[in-house]
Amino acid sequence: MSMVEWKKLEDCLDFEQPTPYLVKSTEYDDAYKTPVLTAGQSLLLGYTNEQDGIYRASKENPCIIFDDFTTSFHWINFDFKVKSSAMKMLRPKEGVNFRYVYYAMLGINFVPGGHQRHWISKYSQFEIPLPSLSEQERIVGILDTFTSSIENLKAQISLRRKQYEHYRDKLLDLEGKPGVEMKTLGKIGDVCMCKRIMKEQTSDNGEIPFFKIGTFGGQPDAFISRELYEEYKTKFSYPKKGEILISAAGTIGRSVIFDGEDAYFQDSNIVWIANNEKQVINRFLYYLYQIAEWKTDGGTIKRLYNYNLKNTPIPLPSLEEQSRIVSILDEFEASIKNLEAQLEAREKQYEYYREKLLTFERE
Repeated sequence: MSMVEWKKLEDCLDFEQPTPYLVKSTEYDDAYKTPVLTAGQSLLLGYTNEQDGIYRASKENPCIIFDDFTTSFHWINFDFKVKSSAMKMLRPKEGVNFRYVYYAMLGINFVPGGHQRHWISKYSQFEIPLPSLSEQERIVGILDTFTSSIENLKAQISLRRKQYEHYRDKLLDLEGKPGVEMKTLGKIGDVCMCKRIMKEQTSDNGEIPFFKIGTFGGQPDAFISRELYEEYKTKFSYPKKGEILISAAGTIGRSVIFDGEDAYFQDSNIVWIANNEKQVINRFLYYLYQIAEWKTDGGTIKRLYNYNLKNTPIPLPSLEEQSRIVSILDEFEASIKNLEAQLEAREKQYEYYREKLLTFERE
């Protein structure tokens, strides 16, 4: 491990406070062309036609936008305006490779507290290792190769998803087509749900995952005993492997194919149609649910009740045509998952090498 000099960020970067900042923004058109940015995860908020206070950036003259409250930041290489005075625009001082400083900042572990500005008081005081400029450039070259590959994979995934959505919508636009019958979900099967689980029957850890609407399709945060699971699975409704679970609250209509693994699901919020596959293929339903127009009840909190589900119309072509459509959409889905797996692996490689390359001892 090499020994190098360490410097505070304030000795590596200059900052500028935005003034004026955005007054109004809208969607992009010929009049509204300048992006409006925030340093949060969303980054792009909209577009503006305001000319005052545009910050100039390019590949040759980039900047970092930094949120003074959350300490999140982004590398920017195009002209922009910012949402509020909470932003700082960071640019390099002499003697440092700007891109290297950006990568070093990504390794800073800081959790901001309270509604206060952090750049001057805390964040700028963090120190980063500064090897020679030639070593900084070498490290940047390696890490840029990874980030370029990551961005390329993200672009491929985005394009493939658009292709998938285009063909899904086209293939499932079946109403009025020859040989296609319109039926409501209530005509192809019963709406089912698991037996109600009381809060006192759950625990923070255990044998059988219990999925609530907030964890549906993700990681469980509650569990039930195997004894209770076996009893309820035997006595009451329980999904078959391959049946499509639907969220009836929260993100309405979100669907997950039940993989058959031991798990239990929150009653009324997570339901399924116990359909006969001689009439409709499960995976065909899975794709239909993605474009279904769900009619919901409720005020602030929308939800699907059983009668909403039963009265939802779907097109039913022949089983042969269902299989053909499913095979096409399955190929798209498999290709997207393959790209996502590549992306995950590449991001792990990048994290590993960034940490390894930026680990130095102090002189």
